[in-house]
Amino acid sequence: MAGKDYYDTLGVAKTATADEIKKAFRKQARKHHPDAGGSEEKFKEINEAYEVLSDAEKRSQYDQFGQYFGGNVPPGAGPQGAGWPGGGGAGGYTYQNVDLGDLGGLFGDLFSGGMGGSARSSAHRGADLQYDVTLSFEEALHGVSTKVELKRNETCAVCHGTGAKPGTSPTTCPTCKGSGHVTQGQGLFGVSRPCQRCGGSGKIIENPCATCKGKGSVVKLKPITVNVPPGATDGGRLRFKGKGEPGTGGGPAGDLYVVTHVKKHPYYSRDGADVLMDLPVTIAEAVLGTEITIPTPDGQKVKLKIAEGTSDGKVYKIPGKGAPKLKGKGAGDLRVRVHIAIPKKLSREQKELLQKFDAARNDDVREHIG
Repeated sequence: MAGKDYYDTLGVAKTATADEIKKAFRKQARKHHPDAGGSEEKFKEINEAYEVLSDAEKRSQYDQFGQYFGGNVPPGAGPQGAGWPGGGGAGGYTYQNVDLGDLGGLFGDLFSGGMGGSARSSAHRGADLQYDVTLSFEEALHGVSTKVELKRNETCAVCHGTGAKPGTSPTTCPTCKGSGHVTQGQGLFGVSRPCQRCGGSGKIIENPCATCKGKGSVVKLKPITVNVPPGATDGGRLRFKGKGEPGTGGGPAGDLYVVTHVKKHPYYSRDGADVLMDLPVTIAEAVLGTEITIPTPDGQKVKLKIAEGTSDGKVYKIPGKGAPKLKGKGAGDLRVRVHIAIPKKLSREQKELLQKFDAARNDDVREHIG
């Protein structure tokens, strides 16, 4: 990397402190590590820059000799002995392992052993599953217990999940020695990759189970009872922990997500925990006022008083007669919206009565228009 700007490589100023240099190195190393999809060449440049700038003596020499640091010295520019940076001529700058401090743990977590060489765990969490269930309005409102048949992978009962023929066992992969990964390169610049021979499991199945063909699992229909709580909504998503596909190698099972779809009701609809209802009334009922008995979602009946002079679209609220709240206690409200039903066919007598009524009025409903 002779002739390049180490400070620019790490993205720091020449006056940067040791802590600032270390912080910048961590950021760049995490971003450009090959296991994270970065460039291996860029990663080497970052480490070379840090190896120099993190060492007070080397940094001092680099600041003094600049582009000639590392043995890139033209003839006559300076001595070629050990005292000159990179002295020794042909050897020039030599890569060395950088002391990462607590970065080893950082990369260990991020790249699953790519930096430290520890064996990968063969335990894997099972896959999540999704199931759609259709409910009536009443089932969604009051809750329901229903059985569903899930098509999912189950642990093979013959080999008990090992994938090996009964009486035999998987053997340690000779390529990765059971670690599940192989490392190309050495030291800090070693790049970890999943072992192609064992697929990253660290095990080789020489005699596969005839039932599961070495997979350790078989596809089955599994009946499961799903308890949908009261107040389920259309498009709602319920999570049932551990009801998905079983894990492998001792890993936990996945989760089951049930998506609820609610059928339309003849006169109810939902707005969260509130239930909405359109109530038709006659012109006379709206003008003179009345009392109407209506059903509520909980199966009871209540009397709703329509005030005199009620206009179309007016909403009356009946507290606590809506749907149960999924999160929290109590229930929403029943909101009743008045809809004045205009008759489409009138007899001659009815028309005459309306004309007399309209003629007897002494107010102008369009007075504000001008």
